[in-house]
Amino acid sequence: MDKEGKLEVAGVHSPEELADRLRGVGYLADRRLATVLYLSLALERPLVLEGDAGVGKTEVALALARIFGGSLIRLQCYEGIDAQQAVYDWDYPRQILHLKALETAGSAAGRDVGAMEAELYSEDFLIERPLLRSISGTDSGHPPVLLIDEIDRADDEFEAFLLEVLSTFAISIPELGQRVAEVTPIVILTSNRTRELHDALKRRCLYQWVEHPSFTREVEIVRMRAPGAEAELARQATAVVQELRRIGLYKPPGIAETIDWVEALTRLLATEVTPEWLEATMGAVIKHREDEERLRSLGIPELLRIAMGRSGS
Repeated sequence: MDKEGKLEVAGVHSPEELADRLRGVGYLADRRLATVLYLSLALERPLVLEGDAGVGKTEVALALARIFGGSLIRLQCYEGIDAQQAVYDWDYPRQILHLKALETAGSAAGRDVGAMEAELYSEDFLIERPLLRSISGTDSGHPPVLLIDEIDRADDEFEAFLLEVLSTFAISIPELGQRVAEVTPIVILTSNRTRELHDALKRRCLYQWVEHPSFTREVEIVRMRAPGAEAELARQATAVVQELRRIGLYKPPGIAETIDWVEALTRLLATEVTPEWLEATMGAVIKHREDEERLRSLGIPELLRIAMGRSGS
């Protein structure tokens, strides 16, 4: 596919158009993010999105899959992940059953060993993991979206292997030959920066640090994702969450927590944020005991006063 072909799939020809399409599927991207996403698509380059947990990095891939109509293929990284778990594996139980079936039917007697091995290591017994699925083609012709989530949790060896795959979009299977992507996948890598990614990987990709949204943008996001909430309640809750991010919590709340909290308050028929409501619903926005203790030590009424003052509520 040529460089314009991928964009033609969704009728996207500029960062502004892409931002509009993202808004249409419920994701509000600022100009910098929309521009780097557009360039990632146009240049067919993977994109590393780095930032604090909860700023909406993973949601970018989900939104792109909705826009382009391609499948979302997610590779969740973790400590110890290796190529076998990310690329492909063989269905050993089915292979054993197949051998037993041949023996039972008497078909194994006199068979050439090489022919039997070729039969066992065929497409019928291949288990495609996310990386192989992302380059194996797509029935719709739309580019799949490969989300490599939390790459910073994987080790150096896996990152080096991943660099090779992303450089060629080709995977060799000794028993079957090489698979090369006919439709280059859209690749989004996310990192919470629990460790530094290697420069070699970043050189292969475009890069964007994703900040927490401004107050106005976060209110807009909350109103979009929690449409049943009163406007003033959404403003007040967002102001409180933004203040919580300023006070040095162990795990500052992300946008998802803001949305969850507003939905919880709405379900409880709250019309404004009060110290009593914050105390009662704290579990929707604060997820660590140490952070609860810090919030109480600072004083919930005082925090609400400061938050409301910053927001003008």
